[in-house]
Amino acid sequence: MHRIKFILIFLLFVFFVSCSKKNVEKSIIKEKDIELQMIEAYQEGFNELKRGDVLFAAKKFNEAEVLFPQSEYAPKAALMAAYSYYSQNYYGDAIAELERFIKIYPNHENIDYAEYLLGLCFYEQIVDEKKDLKSIIDAKKIFLNVVEKYPLTDFAIDAEFKLDLIEDILAAKEIYLGRYYLDKKKWIAAINRFRTVTDKHDTTIYVEEALHRLVELYYIIGLEDEAKKYANTLGYNYRSSEWYEKSYIIFDKMYEKNKNDKSTGKDKLKTSILKKFKSLFNWDE
Repeated sequence: MHRIKFILIFLLFVFFVSCSKKNVEKSIIKEKDIELQMIEAYQEGFNELKRGDVLFAAKKFNEAEVLFPQSEYAPKAALMAAYSYYSQNYYGDAIAELERFIKIYPNHENIDYAEYLLGLCFYEQIVDEKKDLKSIIDAKKIFLNVVEKYPLTDFAIDAEFKLDLIEDILAAKEIYLGRYYLDKKKWIAAINRFRTVTDKHDTTIYVEEALHRLVELYYIIGLEDEAKKYANTLGYNYRSSEWYEKSYIIFDKMYEKNKNDKSTGKDKLKTSILKKFKSLFNWDE
């Protein structure tokens, strides 16, 4: 009886082991099948990208990522989907893909490229510095982050170059607004804009004009010492600049004015003394 019972238990054990083995084999086969589907989708996306159908390519890359998310191809597929959108200026879609990639795969080996590409998506949307302020600020923030986090990469080198161009764009915006207020004779508002250029964007190509405008504006409102201070800075750093020549003309006017004022004062003093002298001797004029 015990022997029969033992045999039944043994047969039951063999049955369960056999079923378990078959399930494992089926699972492995299924996983391999999914992996093959994922590779096929990735390859199809790559082929479509080369043909120029970026929307279908991005769709296939997304499909590849979803099919086998634990595969090494999954983050690559996500990044390729972002690049597909970027390559044909679908910046909104590219930004969404890149932000998702950075959130899901923060430690991926290509995270530096993902962050750099995100910066490019914002940077390449800058068309008019007077209107595209959000894109300018976002691009600057991301490129600064790339330079700080990945200083030894080619991405950081190009990001630094782009940051210089962004500074020029921001300075151009301040110059535009400063000119506007100058034309409207809103002197203080204009001064604030031009001082932003000299204080925050002093390495840009617009600093020479900003210095001259400050000379001009301080002369207009009668603060000659301030005008001289900015003229000295302009002359010391940019003596060969056309803006220095324009500031020099203003100081010529200032000199002539002061000279005339002194001359008028002397004439008045002479007249007064002569009158007093004549009155002493009762001379008639």
